[in-house]
Amino acid sequence: MFSGIVQTVGTLVQRESVGLGQRLTVQAQVPGGPLALGESVAINGACLTVETVEGESLRFFCSRETLERTTLGLLPVGSKVNVERALRVGDLLGGHWVSGHVDAKARVLAVRREGEGVVVRCEIPKKLSPEIAEKGSVAVDGVSLTVSRLGGSWFEVSLVPFTLQQTTLGQLRPGALVNLETDLLAKYVRRVLAERG
Repeated sequence: MFSGIVQTVGTLVQRESVGLGQRLTVQAQVPGGPLALGESVAINGACLTVETVEGESLRFFCSRETLERTTLGLLPVGSKVNVERALRVGDLLGGHWVSGHVDAKARVLAVRREGEGVVVRCEIPKKLSPEIAEKGSVAVDGVSLTVSRLGGSWFEVSLVPFTLQQTTLGQLRPGALVNLETDLLAKYVRRVLAERG
């Protein structure tokens, strides 16, 4: 489980095909002490398991499901990625509950300056529309954000200067694909309502 508060930005330095999956190597200075093998780390919002640690080089395996559901299989070597290690009991929850199970890829429709911040408009994949609400939480590339405006097929998030500087979201441009995870509570509410017909 994660909070959507990115701890550092790393770099994708290697990609290797392994059967239907891929092995990714990310270079990052992750705070909080040495990473353990088998530890969960969110890379652009996708929960991955640490296979090896060599200094600042972290290696992860991505299954076919992960590659199809997320943008990780599309990122060129050299891309910057958001990195967050899993929460420990007692950690501050500064964002919201983020599982690291990306729901879908979403396209950035528009990016506009608004004072010192930036407003990003993203499409809403049709199947996720009931799970996104104005002033609700959403994770975009692993970053916990609040939905500031909502349309029929899109939502907007407002990025403050700190977020622009400390995550990859400051690099977003129209047409880019991002990993999207809706709020856990919304998923369960939707499931209960569906069961009730």
